[in-house]
Amino acid sequence: MKKPNVILILADDLGYGDLACYGNQVLQTPHIDRLGAEGVRCSQHYSASPLCAPARAALLTGRYNHRTGALSVESNRGLDRIAPRERTMGDVFTAAGYRTGYVGKWHSGLYDMAYHPNSRGFAEFAGFLNGIMGYWDWILDYNGQPRFADGRYQTDVFTREAVDFIGRHKNEPFFLYLAYHAPHSPLEAPEEDVERYKGEPGVNDAVATLYAMVDRMDQGIGQVLDALDREGLSDDTIVLLSSDNGPWLGSCAFEGWRADMARFNGPFRGMKQDVLEGGIRVPAIVRWPNGLPAGVERHDMIHFCDWLPTLAAAAGIRPDGLPLDGVDAMPALRGEGDGVPPKRFWQFNRYDPVVHCNMAMRDGDWKLYWPWVPEAKVKLKSDGPPVERLLREPHFLMDIDNPSVERDLSPPKEPELYHITDDPAESRDLAAQHPDRVARMRREAENWFEEVEKERAEVARAIGY
Repeated sequence: MKKPNVILILADDLGYGDLACYGNQVLQTPHIDRLGAEGVRCSQHYSASPLCAPARAALLTGRYNHRTGALSVESNRGLDRIAPRERTMGDVFTAAGYRTGYVGKWHSGLYDMAYHPNSRGFAEFAGFLNGIMGYWDWILDYNGQPRFADGRYQTDVFTREAVDFIGRHKNEPFFLYLAYHAPHSPLEAPEEDVERYKGEPGVNDAVATLYAMVDRMDQGIGQVLDALDREGLSDDTIVLLSSDNGPWLGSCAFEGWRADMARFNGPFRGMKQDVLEGGIRVPAIVRWPNGLPAGVERHDMIHFCDWLPTLAAAAGIRPDGLPLDGVDAMPALRGEGDGVPPKRFWQFNRYDPVVHCNMAMRDGDWKLYWPWVPEAKVKLKSDGPPVERLLREPHFLMDIDNPSVERDLSPPKEPELYHITDDPAESRDLAAQHPDRVARMRREAENWFEEVEKERAEVARAIGY
């Protein structure tokens, strides 16, 4: 049996409502819509975290991000790093004889070549390691060597690299991870794309620019799909599209002022950084003509941790290494029964994890949610300069330092209970009506947190930070 090729396309901060096929009435995403029409669109698909690096760690490893050591985005503290003992998608597919490539944003460990994509299973890399990069004024890394902006738009560069990768490896099984930076800030897009959205009802100039960034990415995805068609590879290639976390809907720097980024995000409450639905429920579309039906929607609860075992199983690979938190979701995608776990967990805050802070558990239709402890949301200004330095100069090596952050935390609030199927907006707290369910889910969530935190602490001690 011929091994399928795999292309995993990940957008950055793309919201559930930022695609036409997920209900956006303004944005034009015809190529992504085409993927949805030719594949499976997931309505209950969840990131593992409401923030970039921890979400990407879970996607790459099939394990809850706490276990991997990737907790947040502060690269200078090593909090974005995936522990060396973890096996990534790159490792798994390389071991199975695939040619592996990574194009785009990494943000899964930097300042040390041991965490470079070339050291984490990807034979080819063209992108940037930092958490953010300019779209016109960029510095990229090509297998450890820098390249500087040449007048092209960053998204177009990544599209070109992806198309070239397909052309080079069309005669062998390949795994390509295409991690677009769009529509993450800075808000920059070609003017011809921006003009299409200016003046639309409820769309300010900043949101128009963000929509243009998504539009340009959609154009690039169209070129990738065209390349597969041109090479006769479409039927035997799995294309998965998703986003690392929900959208940022607060204020954002734009042309010297702070712009309001509020926009359509389905019926959901919350945004990037929140474990409310708006921060963790993200689009997912899978097209595989030789293995999946076309034009269907699935409502099964699929999680980032499921994609490594799912893609591996489709390729006939049985991953070895550490136990996975995800499962093969291909039967659910085919409509052959559920098979995915009814229980999933999330927790995120800055620095050392805090139980009962921005923490959630799904159990079937039900979701238990703890609001933020405000002090655990604050990012120290001292963690910004290394990020900014990588906007001006190529990737450099340095020691990381992760001292404890002293902070006086407010007492956590009581958890809230929502019936997600009936109330996807999380607007009706039912905790008082279901105390037994709250108590049971609370125990399970606390046990999960204790388990993953114990494993994370062991990893941190072994690494030395």
